Amino acid sequence: MGNDSSSDLPVLIGQTGILNGLRWLINGELTIGRDTDCGVVIADRQVSRYHARLTSSLKGLLLEDLGSKNGTYLNGKLVSEPAYLQDGDIIAVALVQNFVFLSSDATMPMESLLPVANSRTGRLRLDARSRRVWIGQQEILPPLSAPQFRLLQILYDQQGKVVARQDLITVVWGEEEAVGISEQAMDALVRRLRDRLSQLDPKHPYVITVRGHGLRLDNPED
Repeated sequence: MGNDSSSDLPVLIGQTGILNGLRWLINGELTIGRDTDCGVVIADRQVSRYHARLTSSLKGLLLEDLGSKNGTYLNGKLVSEPAYLQDGDIIAVALVQNFVFLSSDATMPMESLLPVANSRTGRLRLDARSRRVWIGQQEILPPLSAPQFRLLQILYDQQGKVVARQDLITVVWGEEEAVGISEQAMDALVRRLRDRLSQLDPKHPYVITVRGHGLRLDNPED
């Protein structure tokens, strides 16, 4: 695990797996896999010997899958072509180990990996940078899908306020895609998010429908 380089270097932080909490500074190239020669070693048979690689370039940090058997995922989508990373991206290796990518080690102190997200209070806590969500002291695992997280995030940022359904659709799917999104698709997303939250707290609804207006987050004090 790298910890001698400048804090200006990009960093990879392990989450939701056996490497949870460990970090690697990326200076040039970093290979992820089961083989002990890799810079990031994941001792799991689901992981290929040489699974994925991160490479620094003038354009940024490039993620590529090395022909792995069980795939590499970027923000929930299978990596079929090399892709440049953005700050806060989530990488999943064979769905057994997650990492969050940060453009600089200085952008996230280790304390922010703990379940004390933003300055909001309440039983539900959300960390936008690492895309992690907690209810009480329990983290929602596996992580929410990207659409579920975006929906929850806008409600969390506007905590207690009613957010119009069309505004939510635009944020979740983007302005261009939002035009073709049906009410049924939005309802299905809300239902899936409620189902995930209820797994940890079945007695509280959290996502409240205000008929004729939109949705709001009801986040009780812990």
